[in-house]
Amino acid sequence: MEYKWIALTNTTITILMASLDTNIVIIALPKISADLHASILETMWIVLCFGLVTTIVLLSFGRLADMFGRVKLYNLGLIVFTAGSALCGFSRSGQELILFRSIQALGAAFLFSNSAAILTDAFDVKERGKALGLNQVSIVVGSVAGLVLGGLLTDTFGWRSIFWVNVPIGIFGAIWSYTKLRELGTRTGGKVDYVGNCVLALGLVSVFLGLTLGSLQILSTIEELLMIVGGLATLVLFVYVESKIEDPMFDVKLFRIRVFNTGNLGVFFNAIARGALILMMSLYLQGPTMKLSTLESGLYLIPISFTMATFGPISGWLSDKYGYKIFIIGGLLTSTVGFLILTHLQEHESFVQLLVPLVLVGAGMGMFAAPNRTAVMNSVPAQRRGIASGMTTTLVTLGNTISLGLSFLIVARYVPISELEMVFIGKTMNFSSGASFVNSIHIVFFLSAALLIASIIPSIIERASKPQNERTAHS
Repeated sequence: MEYKWIALTNTTITILMASLDTNIVIIALPKISADLHASILETMWIVLCFGLVTTIVLLSFGRLADMFGRVKLYNLGLIVFTAGSALCGFSRSGQELILFRSIQALGAAFLFSNSAAILTDAFDVKERGKALGLNQVSIVVGSVAGLVLGGLLTDTFGWRSIFWVNVPIGIFGAIWSYTKLRELGTRTGGKVDYVGNCVLALGLVSVFLGLTLGSLQILSTIEELLMIVGGLATLVLFVYVESKIEDPMFDVKLFRIRVFNTGNLGVFFNAIARGALILMMSLYLQGPTMKLSTLESGLYLIPISFTMATFGPISGWLSDKYGYKIFIIGGLLTSTVGFLILTHLQEHESFVQLLVPLVLVGAGMGMFAAPNRTAVMNSVPAQRRGIASGMTTTLVTLGNTISLGLSFLIVARYVPISELEMVFIGKTMNFSSGASFVNSIHIVFFLSAALLIASIIPSIIERASKPQNERTAHS
C-alpha cells in the first residue's frame, strides 16, 4: 500500500474512534447518571468537558507538533486517549468521569490537531483536498454513528463498555502508526502561545460555567450574565491578542481570505446548529414521552448517520468536478428544512414520522462537510494549511460545545429543575411537564434552523473567485 493511503487509513480510523466519543456518552447518559448518582450539574459537565478541553488545547498541541514532530505527538495522543478511555470505564463518581473524560479529550486534541497535518504532508496538492474532506467526514460520521454503537453496547454490556471498546482499537492504532507513519514535515521553530491559550481558556470556562450554573439557578440572573458577558469579552481580548502576537496559534489574518472567512463562518454556525441535535433527540427518545430504550434510541437515529455517510463522500467527489458552492448551500438548505420539520415534534412520534426530517438533516450535513472543508483548505497558502486546519477544527469543537451549553440553558428555562433531573437519569415515572419538555426541544431546533440560514448568507454574497487566485495573492 502506498504511504499516503496508509496515512489516510490510519488517521481516519483513529479520528473516527475519537469522534465517536464526542457523542457516544450522550446516548448512555441516563444510565451513566443513574449508576454514578451524578448530580444534574455533573451530568452536564460529563457531556461538556470533552469538547471544552479539546477546544482549549487543540491549537497549542498543533504548534507543539510542528516543533517536535507531528507523528510523534500523534502517537502520544493515541496513548493518552486509550488510557483515558480505560480510566473512564473504571469511574466511580460523576467527578471522576469528568476528570477521565478530560484526559480522553487531551488525547483527542493531539489526534485532531495532527491528523490533517499528517495528511497534508502525505498527499500532493491535487489530492490533498479530497483526503482532508474524507478525514473531516469521518469526524461527523463518527460523532453520529457512536449513537448506535453506544446504544448497543450499553444495553448489552453496560455503559462502561462504551469506553473500554476504545482500548483494543487504540492499542492497534498506536502500534500501526508507530511502525508505519513517518515524519515527512519539516520541524519549525517558534514557541507555544501560552498567553493566547490562557486567555482562550479563561474566556471559554467563564462562558460555560455561566451557562450551566445559570441554567440550574445556582447563580442569580445578574451573576449569570456577568460571567457570560465577562467570558465573551475575554474571547474578544483573545482575538485582539492573537492579532498582535508575532507567531499566533490562531492566525486571524487568514480571515482576510474571502473563501477561508465564509467557509469558517459556515463551519462555526453549522456546528452550533447541529451540536445539540444528538443530545436533544436522545433525551426526547429516552425521555418522559417516548420512553425508548438506549438501543431503540440509537436505532431511531440511524437515518442521520447513514445519509451523512452516503452523501459526504459523494458530495466531496462531485464538488471536485462541479465546484463546492452549490453543495455547501444545498447542504445547508437541506438541513434547514429537516430542522424546521423537527420543530413540530409531537410528544409521540413513530420511526416513520421521524424518518424524513432525520434523513434531510443527515443528508444536508454530509453534503456540506467535505466540499466546505476542501474549499477552506484550498484557499490558504500551502505553508499555512496546518494552522488553517487546526483553526477550522477548533471552530467545529467550539461550536458543538456552545450548542450543548445553549440547549441546556433553553431546556432548563422550560422544565423545572427537579423534573429535568428525572430526564437526565432516565426516571420519569412522575414526570408532569411533557408538553413543556417537547416545547423546549422545538425552541432548540428552531434556533438550529435560524443559524443554518445565517450560515448560508456569507456563501451567497461571496463574490465568485478562484481559490488559486487567493492563494497567490496571500502567499
